[in-house]
Amino acid sequence: MGESEDTVLLCHRCGAELTPGQGDFYVVRILAVADPTPPPISPEDLEADIDQEMEEIMEEASRLSEQELTDQVFRRLTIHLCGRCYAEWIENPAG
Repeated sequence: MGESEDTVLLCHRCGAELTPGQGDFYVVRILAVADPTPPPISPEDLEADIDQEMEEIMEEASRLSEQELTDQVFRRLTIHLCGRCYAEWIENPAG
């Protein structure tokens, strides 16, 4: 798990203290990836000035941090949930 023995592990929902090795919690790994489907391309899109569009995109991107840019396409998160919170969460993870 990577936590040192001095690290206090808490449930990400209720804050209950969790004890590694006791089987009283769950490790939940979430992977979020932006829609990988390519956008539709119209005949008008093919006539556009690609260099100008790329410059505009690069200008927009230059105003964002590396983390903000990465978060727009990919995010990995690990959370710890006590047994009670896991039982509630797994039935309705989006709720």
